[in-house]
Amino acid sequence: MKSINDTLKGMSYPKKMEAEYEKFKDIVLQDPDVKQFLEQNRAFLNRKIFDQGLLKLFEFTTQSKQCEKCTGLKECVNMIQGYTPQLTLKNKQIIDLDYIRCPKKVLADMQKDKEKKVKSVYIPSELLNASFLEIYEDDQWRYKIKQQIWSFLKSYGVEKKLKGFYVHGGFGVGKTYILCAIANELADKGVSSMIVYFPEFIRELKSVMNNEIAFNEKLDAAKNTPILMLDDIGAESMTSWMRDEILGPILQHRMLDYLPTFFTSNLNLTELLRHYTYSQKGEEEGIKAQRILERIKYLTNEIELVDVNRRN
Repeated sequence: MKSINDTLKGMSYPKKMEAEYEKFKDIVLQDPDVKQFLEQNRAFLNRKIFDQGLLKLFEFTTQSKQCEKCTGLKECVNMIQGYTPQLTLKNKQIIDLDYIRCPKKVLADMQKDKEKKVKSVYIPSELLNASFLEIYEDDQWRYKIKQQIWSFLKSYGVEKKLKGFYVHGGFGVGKTYILCAIANELADKGVSSMIVYFPEFIRELKSVMNNEIAFNEKLDAAKNTPILMLDDIGAESMTSWMRDEILGPILQHRMLDYLPTFFTSNLNLTELLRHYTYSQKGEEEGIKAQRILERIKYLTNEIELVDVNRRN
């Protein structure tokens, strides 16, 4: 039995087309993937099908398959960036190409989907790539928090009343990094989170106070996101409005709906209580401050992070 290659070589064509035809045929028949496709479908192929599909075969040979000609997605040489061609014999009569996502496109899409799960407000972009695996374990505090993170990740979606963390410590010890690492791990599980640099979030809310729709959208986002992370709480300027009209309702809503909430702060809970007790006007409102602290305690487990400043 003749091979498909021998059969095609025996076909005759008008002289004016022969040179061009032979050029394309020689190119496509040198491609091992084309050879394999033709051999697999030799029972259905004939001269007409081959002629009509020659340009598709040529298109296939000029492109990258499985990224072998591409160093990255941006450098993709294919007609449709991020998609690799696959030969197909449609209805056993027509040689055609299907385009599917290449490995680099699949990875890029996975990363985009992951990034969509992590909404950040005024968080440095370099921290958004934080990894749970890169959290140091060189002291008892970091080892403890890493174990608690792992326990939280395993329990999320299983336990209804799941507490977040109130992580406090000095400047530059990695508190924000830890929040971002948790958010990325949750994103891998398909869980959305919102990381908010709290002082800027308050300033942003003030800037849209006269726009009820925009104000409510921002406030509702913090109330309802599956995972809320308030970074650097206690660093904002203390006002009764901020404490009673913004932070209080957010925490109350999340308590009632059992929505996990995380905090970082330079202040321990005793110091945070003092911060929320005195307004900018010097008014002492201990009961209202205590109400905030009780909500935070209900929502979190307190963890002290003691370390050197790793920013230096």
